[in-house]
Amino acid sequence: MCLDFGDDAYEESVEEVVRLVESAGVRRHRVIRGKRSRPDPKLYAGSGKVAEIAAAAEGLNAAFVVFNHALSPAQERNVERELGRRVFDRSELILEIFAQRAQTNEGKLQVELAQLEHLSTRLVRGWTHLERQRGGLGKTGGPGEKQIELDRRYIANRVRVLKSKLETLRKQRTVQRRARARGDVLSVSIAGYTNAGKSTLFNALTRAKAYEADQLFATLDTTTRRIWLPGCGDVVVSDTVGFIRDLPHGLVAAFRATLEETVHADLLLHVVDSASASRGEQVREVDKVLAEIPAGDAPRLQVWNKIDLTRNKTAKAGLDPGVERDQYGRICRVFVSARTGAGLQELRAAIAEFAKERSAARRAAAAPTHPLQPT
Repeated sequence: MCLDFGDDAYEESVEEVVRLVESAGVRRHRVIRGKRSRPDPKLYAGSGKVAEIAAAAEGLNAAFVVFNHALSPAQERNVERELGRRVFDRSELILEIFAQRAQTNEGKLQVELAQLEHLSTRLVRGWTHLERQRGGLGKTGGPGEKQIELDRRYIANRVRVLKSKLETLRKQRTVQRRARARGDVLSVSIAGYTNAGKSTLFNALTRAKAYEADQLFATLDTTTRRIWLPGCGDVVVSDTVGFIRDLPHGLVAAFRATLEETVHADLLLHVVDSASASRGEQVREVDKVLAEIPAGDAPRLQVWNKIDLTRNKTAKAGLDPGVERDQYGRICRVFVSARTGAGLQELRAAIAEFAKERSAARRAAAAPTHPLQPT
């Protein structure tokens, strides 16, 4: 279900949620659209549109319905009651994809934490026997606790355990970063909108074999490799999780330990899908998440990827490998194709140029401001 509230990016949002559904391994039966000036407080889509959805779901024998919007717990509960089947909002759909894709222990812990924090606001929906209470022990046990109270306590305890484990992993990452800093190793982090080609670029730069696919959130877990660049020396490159519009806040918070690689990076490579008609909106969404981490002030270099595809777009002129400099003469944008390798040499040179400027700035900062006077 996709509602139009007058957003210019509506069509792109519809395409994106379809890709999210497909990325979750679900077969799409039908896309139902609607237009409202504001969400309905009770059902979000309004009673007439919900009735249309119910009829379509019944006729198609759909297992569940996906809303391309964030529903409140009450709205989700009311819609499920009207439809008689499970309802996923956009946040839950993204959480489900993350749960399927997490491979490392840290990634699984982060996804579980985000899921539990999301579930804690929706426990009422899962229980139809809230009036039942479990009896106490022996004759003096009293009436006991309601099942929902037991569930809330279990979730709270599990959340504390998960946060403790993630904090331990965060401290380990801090130690690793300090070791790199002592060795004066340049740290480069790759970030960007999901499916912009981050993992493909990471593999092209490091000759790693990280999983890559033409799907949303193909990889979640941070992968780090050390490479050597001429004129720069050793460089540590990290591939991070992709961003998307309306990324659940709980996911950003849960993945904070992983995203700290972006926060503390010496240089941030912001990968942009140059073949996307909505690349400007995607850049703004990434900037918004980076500011939330916060990594908004981190030195960054835009990498316009997929220039090989722009030549096949009739509405765009083909982009050539090369660099673009700002008014101060610094490289601010590099045009590459991670798939074909075009522009990668220019990207390596841009990283090396940044490393030289960084070293020069550090030497200037360490130099005494006044000559020593004889005593």
